[in-house]
Amino acid sequence: MAADATTLLLAWRRGDRAALNELIPLVYQELRRLAHRRLAGQRAGHTLQTTALVHEAYLQLVDCGQVRWQDRTHFLAVSANLMRRILVDYARARNADKRGGAAPAVTLDENAGFTPPRGADLAALDDSLEALAAVDPRKSKVVELKFFGGLDTGEIAAVLGVSEQTVLRDWKLAKVWLLRDLTGRP
Repeated sequence: MAADATTLLLAWRRGDRAALNELIPLVYQELRRLAHRRLAGQRAGHTLQTTALVHEAYLQLVDCGQVRWQDRTHFLAVSANLMRRILVDYARARNADKRGGAAPAVTLDENAGFTPPRGADLAALDDSLEALAAVDPRKSKVVELKFFGGLDTGEIAAVLGVSEQTVLRDWKLAKVWLLRDLTGRP
């Protein structure tokens, strides 16, 4: 499937709009998996559904004419980023009426795979990721690809053009940085 998806992505990049119609069925289940993982960590009663998130991301992907698609992994990374943006915008809109309230803390379990508890403030996490990106863009991208994209270490290394060891080191340091930023501890 990866080779077929890559071929279709390259055709789409060259302007073949029909390639997109062939590509979507190939990657739809992976997009649903990404969306489901993102929504599983949301607060109880979250009104955005997996299918709606996939379709919203799809609509934005169709308008991504300026992206120079490289392969399936790159496509999934861009999709994960779009889903992150959609969820953050959704969280910010939902919290717009709650100014002044205490935001729930996001915890980073050192032994687990960086999963905030249900109801964690996605907007606060996004702000922390943006702050990390200002200091170290690659570490921020590693978190985004792993946490929001569900990519494994090898896929992240391929997207970023670094070694798997570098990805693991960046992941570890980024988790510590985010924990300190989110909790306010020195």
